[in-house]
Amino acid sequence: MKTIFVDGYNVINSWPELKEIKDYSLESSRKKLIEILQNYSAYKGYKVFLVFDAHMVDKSIEKKERCGENLIIVFTKEGETADSYIEKKVNNIGRKRDVCVVTSDSMEQQVIFQRGAIRMSSLEFYHEIKVVENKIKNKIEINTIIRKDSIEDRVEGEILEKLQKIRKKG
Repeated sequence: MKTIFVDGYNVINSWPELKEIKDYSLESSRKKLIEILQNYSAYKGYKVFLVFDAHMVDKSIEKKERCGENLIIVFTKEGETADSYIEKKVNNIGRKRDVCVVTSDSMEQQVIFQRGAIRMSSLEFYHEIKVVENKIKNKIEINTIIRKDSIEDRVEGEILEKLQKIRKKG
């Protein structure tokens, strides 16, 4: 299974829609990113770690939350950046698994390559997310069309009941 580490605030500050939301509410932009990544991880079947810095928060401890089957949200401990958390985790698993790190931080990018992971910029990831969102939307539309092809969707309730009675008799 592919593992993806996402530098949360780096992505929020790179994606136009999240940046706009962040200007009003950082919490709302985090929630929107979480929602997007839940759909992405479920569709692709990838394990996604969404990492947020808490290094500026006094006395914070590392906190992990599971959202759905494949998304884990991490708030780093006091004094630890998202970059250092990701580097540490990639160092442990980078050469053993298929690992991708989403960040636009140039220093982080070089360290990631050395540890055996691949890197995707926040904007490249944004475009991949949009492709997946369109695939999900198309799948939903196709399923809706298929459901409308059944007789139950085309016939009024009273007529449908009569047809079902005829079917049971025959």
